[in-house]
Amino acid sequence: MQTRKVGPFDVSAIGLGCMSLSHAYGTPPDTATSERLLLAALDLGVTFLDTAALYGFGANEELVGRTLKHRRNDYVLASKCGMFRNAAGVREINGRPEVVKQTCEDSLRRLQTDVIDLYYLHRWDKTVPIEDSVGALSELVAEGKIKTIGLSEVSADTLRKAHAVHPVTAVQTEYSLWTRNPEVAVLGACRELGAALVAFSPVARGFLTGKLTDVSSLPPKDIRLGMPRFQAEHFPANLKLLDGFAALARDAGCTMAQLAIAWLLHKDEIIVPIPGTTRIDHLEEDLGGADVVLTPELMQRAEVLINPRTVSGPRYNAATQTEIDTEELQTA
Repeated sequence: MQTRKVGPFDVSAIGLGCMSLSHAYGTPPDTATSERLLLAALDLGVTFLDTAALYGFGANEELVGRTLKHRRNDYVLASKCGMFRNAAGVREINGRPEVVKQTCEDSLRRLQTDVIDLYYLHRWDKTVPIEDSVGALSELVAEGKIKTIGLSEVSADTLRKAHAVHPVTAVQTEYSLWTRNPEVAVLGACRELGAALVAFSPVARGFLTGKLTDVSSLPPKDIRLGMPRFQAEHFPANLKLLDGFAALARDAGCTMAQLAIAWLLHKDEIIVPIPGTTRIDHLEEDLGGADVVLTPELMQRAEVLINPRTVSGPRYNAATQTEIDTEELQTA
């Protein structure tokens, strides 16, 4: 597996987002299936695993900790604070310093580790100055409980304010051919500040695999059902993009998922995609994206085919959009 830099760490060029093993896309797989997937990821050369306190309200961290504690030195561990289930049992964005610190203590216990390599603020709590939340993370670094600091779904301006308090190792944000928001400003800011850009949903929540063509097949609690691009107003228009994308993948000699991931790897060496999956065969397919070589001409064809002008609908509904702090591009 090729490697890329995330701060002081050399990690596999493609990491693994662990969320879907516990959260978000309907009923998660059974424990044995999830454990096999995690162990297979390490055996296949993945050395960068991403989880969060939010995923399964702690269940995902527990899964990673329980399954991989005997291989803790084999991978770089990333987790997140700032968004979790509160005392009332509901999801809450909370970046108060004392909450950030308590969440870290809870994460360390669930992950069965003494230190988290990369700890993100999952969302900026807009009621708390970013400097205060990052200040708490900086104290956790000084205490030896986390090694480096990351931010998720923030603007370039917020990144710079945070970086002035403590160096930011990575920014995690959605990035794929059909979600190009990082290109507005944050990708350039990461490059300027020496931060990695960790790209979640690199295959557009499954859309760019070409295998999701009927949203009625999604389970009732699948979060995509609440996303505009997968709804009746926009999904038929987006489906029309797939024939052209399939043709590009054939020209590149790879699958559609591999093309989507390879495109990100070719965009900038600071980008590390973290696709998520519940199936080992899909994981193997995703990792094959690192071996795909794309010509500038094919890169351009992909970007002309799928971009903010050709994708129909925003990535989030209005309520969710208020929770994030990224520069957004208007879609068709």
